[in-house]
Amino acid sequence: MAGGIIGEEEIEKVREASDLVAIIGERSPVRQRGHDFWCCCPLHNEKTPSFKIDPVKQLWHCFGCGEGGDVFGYVMKTEDLSFPEAVRKLADRAHIPLSEGGGRNSGVASSYKERLKAVCAQTSDFYHKQLMRNPEPRAAEARTYLSGRGLGGEVPKRWQLGFAPGNGQLVRHLSSLGFKPKEMVDANVGMEVQGGSLRDRFYNRVMFPINDAQGECIAFGGRVMGKGEPKYLNSQETPIFHKSQVLYGLDHAKGRMAATGVAVVVEGYTDVIAMHEVGIGNAVATLGTALTMKHIRVLSRHAQHKIVYLFDGDEAGQRAADRALGFIDGSMTPEAGRSRVELCAVTLPDNLDPADFIEARGAEAMQALIDGAQPLLKYGIDRRLAGFDLSSAEGRARALAEALSVLAPIKDSALARDYAVQIASRVRAREEDVLVQLSQLQPPRRSDQRDEEREAVADVRPMAGGGAQDARPAGPALTQGEVNRRRFEREFLSLMAQNPAVALQHADVIAQTQWHDRAHAALAQSLLSTLSDDPSASAARIVTEASRVLPAAPGILTSGSTASSAAPASLAAFLVEELAIGDAEDAVDAMRAQMADPASLDPDEFEMLFQTVSAMQKDLSRRKLDHKSLSS
Repeated sequence: MAGGIIGEEEIEKVREASDLVAIIGERSPVRQRGHDFWCCCPLHNEKTPSFKIDPVKQLWHCFGCGEGGDVFGYVMKTEDLSFPEAVRKLADRAHIPLSEGGGRNSGVASSYKERLKAVCAQTSDFYHKQLMRNPEPRAAEARTYLSGRGLGGEVPKRWQLGFAPGNGQLVRHLSSLGFKPKEMVDANVGMEVQGGSLRDRFYNRVMFPINDAQGECIAFGGRVMGKGEPKYLNSQETPIFHKSQVLYGLDHAKGRMAATGVAVVVEGYTDVIAMHEVGIGNAVATLGTALTMKHIRVLSRHAQHKIVYLFDGDEAGQRAADRALGFIDGSMTPEAGRSRVELCAVTLPDNLDPADFIEARGAEAMQALIDGAQPLLKYGIDRRLAGFDLSSAEGRARALAEALSVLAPIKDSALARDYAVQIASRVRAREEDVLVQLSQLQPPRRSDQRDEEREAVADVRPMAGGGAQDARPAGPALTQGEVNRRRFEREFLSLMAQNPAVALQHADVIAQTQWHDRAHAALAQSLLSTLSDDPSASAARIVTEASRVLPAAPGILTSGSTASSAAPASLAAFLVEELAIGDAEDAVDAMRAQMADPASLDPDEFEMLFQTVSAMQKDLSRRKLDHKSLSS
């Protein structure tokens, strides 16, 4: 849809016309239970419904996977759409025209992204026509290359494969269609050169269009024919293309993934196509990067049974296999319950890649390999043990240390202890000694987890007066008291977001609380800002606005306990006092820290701190006693 920014009034009009229960019911059978509706979560595999829908507040939350949000968030997560795309989809469903004319209270601009997608769509069409119709020798060479890889016949048409002739032909073609130089550069199909002129980014390459989950072209991969570097040239990051979240072939594979419950991840474009063409239609590929947790989350929405990582047999494939062990975490253990992710792995034999393996041994052999893929934990342990001479004491000792390191991220789980016993048997060590070593391991911190934490911090907008930048960061290990504190903060914010009238009564508390979690501080400020702009804002709008500040906001703000039967006002009063007591304890601790170094204080200051701490401690004892009686 062409146009500008979607106005806030139009967003609210679409929200009011979109009944959450009806929309979710189109995908999953819903049943009413008391005030709320429940169903099995469409985002992860489960047999017992843990997905709650509040028809009054128009909010949903899954107590299995922790996701939540409003109607826009539901459409975004289940259909891999951006916020503006979700608004448009629901507007079309409700037959509401959108002017997208902007305004003071406008939402997120999206028309430029639509222009970039149009650039990519026209570029894909141009490249495909060049491959199929261009009589020049280089285009003929591209057709010969594809045929030699088993990608001739109808394959180029099914996958919209193409050829990039270069020499400015694409730039001239797009200019004739009315696209501007900036749009071509931002879509990464054109490049500025010295003097300000524009040239084609891709030259003399076989082209693979990269689509999003809905099948819209958003980027390209180009494969050089013959010798040349780089062998593969992919689009750079653009406003519509983020390679850590996109998987090649997902638009083709998601239906088969849903039917089988299995996703297969390979390394190259031609591997994906080769597998689909022989009937293995649930294969996708990463785009020049290692598999990330974002990729796994995307795949988990479509493949609810398991994800199989298929590694090439060459040295690069084995390095990728070692990197994949970094994905091992608590989500792979039975303790994870309904949110468990089953990630499996298998290495192709004889240094083959998937396309070569299929050509040499056939589709049935490939499917048998996939079916026999091992859980990533077992795969990793076997790889570690295989690297040592288990016939020598020195080799067994080193093998034990390496194999146990695979279990470090889940060392406290029953699954880790079971595997540790198996390792002990294989290296001829005493089970008790191995279990002690397991308990002493330090869980590693995944690099992608650090990246996500940095992204979360970057997504928190700076705010004046007690904003997110003033909140204390989370430490690497939390005491039980700190865990409880953050749980109460989360419960309080969820209660306030879902009950705006109660939040208005406690606006001063929201503003003055010393939030222990940076994300909670950001959400508190967002909540206050939304209510300040519109005191009658609905719970659904509060969640929407918060999601623009912090992507994790919907899951937090819809996660209020289902066990509590207390009225919102009574529960709010309890939580307000809980947080206030915590803040007072923090203040006492800070003053005690000052008193720990008497030499730095003059006698009057020390005496004043002592008297203040004594008075506050007495008051805290009384408040805790009263608070405990209220909670019992």
